[in-house]
Amino acid sequence: MSKNRYSLMTAEHVEVEELDENKAKVSVYPFESGHAITLAHPLRRILMSSSVGFAPIAVKIENVAHEFDSLKGMVEDAALFILNLKALRFKIKDENIDEVTVDYSFDRAGSITGKELENADIEVVNSDMPLATINDKCELNFTLVIQKGIAYTPSEETKDMVAEEFIPLDAFFTPVQNVVYDIQKVLVDDNPNFERINFVIKTDGQISPVDAMKEAVATMNKQMSVFNKIFHLDKITTTKENDDIAIDTKVFMQSISELELSARGFNSLEKAGLKYVGQIALMSDVEVENIKNLGKKSLDELSAKMKELGYPIDEPLDELVSATLRKQIEETIGKKD
Repeated sequence: MSKNRYSLMTAEHVEVEELDENKAKVSVYPFESGHAITLAHPLRRILMSSSVGFAPIAVKIENVAHEFDSLKGMVEDAALFILNLKALRFKIKDENIDEVTVDYSFDRAGSITGKELENADIEVVNSDMPLATINDKCELNFTLVIQKGIAYTPSEETKDMVAEEFIPLDAFFTPVQNVVYDIQKVLVDDNPNFERINFVIKTDGQISPVDAMKEAVATMNKQMSVFNKIFHLDKITTTKENDDIAIDTKVFMQSISELELSARGFNSLEKAGLKYVGQIALMSDVEVENIKNLGKKSLDELSAKMKELGYPIDEPLDELVSATLRKQIEETIGKKD
């Protein structure tokens, strides 16, 4: 009952499940066997390495000459202060601005957290993170340069972006903390060999997991668009699972009475609610064998007839043909009812 296939099934379903405030599961299906990994791996790579985020790239601390220095009245030395600073996840509020320079001044005794660095230009996502602890004799004044970027930029490179008096920082821009995926088998028209990708995405709060996935897909599309220059892929159309395609209507919509089976064979099919040859073609060989009261002789007779028509019962139909045929039979039966 098989025909040569002329197109692959295109995934049509996307499901999103929020697992936590900054964690979500994104499922996409169905894919042809082996195609899920082809999409999943590069998408994970893009999510981890190319998502846009924000990070401090340099800091200037008054009365601190270098990162191994210390400031009188501050518990943390400069190195620990800088580590705490890099752990804060900043966000520039204005989407049209790629860099901001912010001045801060603290002279009261106590603990300073990320919350106290927020202002009209800057939001701190993990605002409860500690930055420093100072006493009443300490005056902590510093200037921070925050940029938008992707992936990671080492301090050797950020050094060339700021004035000499600044301490360059390793900039960890990516807002995506982790991406894992698994591939499951999924049933399509009684065929268990299709695949489903389940992504679990966790971000730091600078961006939502769903927006991160959206950006990753857009990035992949942009990278692939170079082929349009000569292949004009935007003009190519794909055939979806439930699109109407050409099928052998003359055979499939033929009444089972026209098969000229023996009385026992015909009665068994009729009692099973089968009216058309197409309904038999849609069944697996196991399903046909399990038709009530269909003995071996009648089964052999039916198998021979279906083979003559070009659709042996031990050969499954193409998935696209199955979907269109199933739809047509349901519409035909519905009209008659």
